[in-house]
Amino acid sequence: MNRLLQAIHDSLPPWMADWFDILVPAVEVVLIGAVAWLAVRIASRLLRKLTKTYLLPAKVAALSLRVVAAIVYVAATLWALERLGVSGTVLWTAFTGFATVGAVAFFAAWSVLSNLFCALLIYFTGAFRIGETVELLENGEKPGIKGRVQDINLVYTTLLEATSDGQEVVLQLPNSLVFQRVLRRWK
Repeated sequence: MNRLLQAIHDSLPPWMADWFDILVPAVEVVLIGAVAWLAVRIASRLLRKLTKTYLLPAKVAALSLRVVAAIVYVAATLWALERLGVSGTVLWTAFTGFATVGAVAFFAAWSVLSNLFCALLIYFTGAFRIGETVELLENGEKPGIKGRVQDINLVYTTLLEATSDGQEVVLQLPNSLVFQRVLRRWK
């Protein structure tokens, strides 16, 4: 195929040869896109027939089609980029770099995201309200952290704890801690 293209390229006038170098990859990319679209359409029809024949649930067919379409379109995109001169090694390096940064960012933000989610759960489940006295137990037997709820924000639950000498101490508990312990409530 390359010999044929090279022979055509050599037989063209110089002004047209420059356009030929742009036109051939563009046509290849369009053809790759068309083949990918056609492959997804064929897969869709095949999955429809399989769904009817074997009485598969519609959700299974829809999920299967999405997976097949994603694989086909990603492969077509990589193939088209390769035809345009983008190195697969460069793409793989960029992908793994972004994935690594994303994973590190996710793990770094995990505790904050956990506390935000637990704050929403506290509000929606009504686990406790401001003004109630709560106690977080280590297990069912040992006494734990006890105090009156002063505030519930997106990261912390603030408790006012009375100490044995009569003073009051403010405790800020991460919201995720509430869901890791047994909770005792007094209204």
